[in-house]
This record gives sequence, structure tokens and C-alpha cells, in this order.
Amino acid sequence: MQRFTLAFTGASGMAYGLRLLESLLQSGCHVDLLISRAARVVARQELDLALPADGDALAALLAARAPGHSGRLAVYGNEAWFARAASGSNPADAMVVCPCTMGTLAAIAHGHADNLMERAADVMLKERRPLILVPRETPFSLIHLRNMTALAEAGATILPANPGFYHRPRTVDGVVDFIVARILDQLGVAQTLIPRWGGDGE
Repeated sequence: MQRFTLAFTGASGMAYGLRLLESLLQSGCHVDLLISRAARVVARQELDLALPADGDALAALLAARAPGHSGRLAVYGNEAWFARAASGSNPADAMVVCPCTMGTLAAIAHGHADNLMERAADVMLKERRPLILVPRETPFSLIHLRNMTALAEAGATILPANPGFYHRPRTVDGVVDFIVARILDQLGVAQTLIPRWGGDGE
């Protein structure tokens, strides 16, 4: 079973993170979900989704969004320092921060590691494990670009939430699926969310 760390920050675009979580669980992955207080606010604002403070209740609510899944889900707050994501002795196969605020991106770029989310990302970089950051911001300032450059140089993958439209999405879900499919490709998790360019190879 592949194990991934997934972090929800307070950036706009919670639909991306939730769809990614559902896809990972449906693919039979183990997901350690790290969630900030700001992410709870965004979930309510964007999706009318109230996320309970209790970790077990939240895990049950989110897992129910992926009916029949064969994965496993554990939820941690940003102060859960004994979570395995906090230690290089037990790193996940990869970590995704989706959506990623520019504040979180900056903290990771500068090695602050002041909370579990930042520490988990720091672990990925120092252990040379895949770290994927999905910023949802526009336009990018020079500071943003320099922070992203520093992270790319350190080995992270910067995957902005900039959807393509050549698959002709007809719904918001179709737009969301484009980004989630690209993340799954980066993780090496099979996906059928969108058709691949060139179809069956023609």
C-alpha cells in the first residue's frame, strides 16, 4: 500500500484537495491528512462543508466521500508533533500540499518547520522524497517566484492549479479533475479522470 502525506492549507481551491484525497483512497492508498485551521474556514466558504474538529469524526466524514474505497485515512492537526510525517525515520512515499498558500510555500522554502505541515515538507526535502506543491494564486509576485525557484532547486515539484481545457470540461468537476490527474501522474498512481493526449496512441 502506497502511503502519502496530503496537506490542506487555507488557499482557495479546496475542491482540488478533496478530489485528490478521494482519488487516493479509491486507489487503495494510505493517506495521512494534515489540515490547518484556515483550511476548515475555506472548506466552509467555498463548499459549504463543515469539517469537524475531532480527527476521527473528520476522517469518517472525508472517507465517506469515497464510497467503497480500499484505502486508509488518518487525520492530524498542525500541532500533532508525534505524527509519523514529522520524522525522517518514517517518511511517506511522497507528500502533496494541495492547495498550497504562498505563506506555506514561503515557510517551506526557508526551512521554518514551525508546524507539522511545514516539518513534514522539510522531511520530504531532506530525505529526498517527492514533494509536490500546488499553489493556487495569481498573479505571482517576484517573491513568490523566487520561493518557488528555491523549492524547485531543492527538489520539489511546483504544480500550479492551472487547468488545461483541451479535454473540453463541461463542469467545474471536469476542471478540477485535470489538475488532480496531473498530481496523480506525478505520484505514479493510475488515473482515468481525464483522457490522455492522443487517445489510445494514435
